[in-house]
Amino acid sequence: MSAKTRNLGDILQEFRQHRQIMQKELQKVIIGQSDVIEQIFAAIFTRGHCLLEGVPGLAKTLMVSTLSRILDLEFKRIQFTPDLMPSDITGTNVLDEDEHGRRSFRFVEGPVFTNILLADEINRTPPKTQAALLQAMQEREITVGQTTYSLPDPFFTIATQNPIEQEGTYPLPEAQLDRFMFNIKVEYPTAKEEEQILAATTRHEKPEVSKILSTRAILNLQKLVSSVAVSEYIIQYVAKLVRATRPKDPSAPKFVREMVDWGAGPRAGQFLIHGGKAFAAMDGRFTVAIEDVQRVAEPVLRHRISTNFQAQAEGMSTEDLIAQLLEEIPVPEIPKYAGQE
Repeated sequence: MSAKTRNLGDILQEFRQHRQIMQKELQKVIIGQSDVIEQIFAAIFTRGHCLLEGVPGLAKTLMVSTLSRILDLEFKRIQFTPDLMPSDITGTNVLDEDEHGRRSFRFVEGPVFTNILLADEINRTPPKTQAALLQAMQEREITVGQTTYSLPDPFFTIATQNPIEQEGTYPLPEAQLDRFMFNIKVEYPTAKEEEQILAATTRHEKPEVSKILSTRAILNLQKLVSSVAVSEYIIQYVAKLVRATRPKDPSAPKFVREMVDWGAGPRAGQFLIHGGKAFAAMDGRFTVAIEDVQRVAEPVLRHRISTNFQAQAEGMSTEDLIAQLLEEIPVPEIPKYAGQE
């Protein structure tokens, strides 16, 4: 094994330790939800955006604000409402007058100019305002008038949705849903976790969390994660998996052709590989395994597959279809190389 490989291995092991410390710090405040936390970490280390779905009271906002403190990043929150305007997000030009009576326009930055942006209940605002986030999420810049402004680096959007109350909401269009790397379901806590939550949150003292990573360290870790190796076998498996979600593709299984209206696009494959890289790096490995791709398949594909009435009639959710796909798509035989873990 070369010195370069050994050094990379040491760096990845250090990254693994940092990730474990971050998780411990976060769990001083957030009890349970370990899968949700891991998926948010994976998105952050691959420059991705997340959509959190869960009923009110599951500490989605607290989770994101605590994470920003651990990562020592600037955090801003926007509560989306029906009367929110695009300029309320991006910022606007205001007219200033100096002491000599000269007037000039000055740009006042909106809350999107931050490192972690929490878009709370994003489906409560009209499409025009939702679209204001589209350029920011994809291009990491916004345009006001004739001027384009770059957003800080790193920049992540973590949006939340309430899945049970749809009256007076504006569902996100597919084009914007596709910008989110993960659609993460935040579930109810277990009975034991709920007891711990009640015990912890009804005391006066509030736990303090430590800053684990700096902005520069996060940018370096993003480069590290992007350098994790992906074999041709993994790429072939990802391509087969994504193509199998499309009902008109010849490789689609019978149940997909019957129960799916439209499947995932190429961006899903990109995010499956990025997510696999993140999970491999967080585990201290420098190659992506099939299991890494399978771990991120559900949050990546969940919002990119549209089921039809047939699926609803048979009680098949999108998650059920993804699980069945993972069982049916054959896993390639990956040869073992010397020094591979």
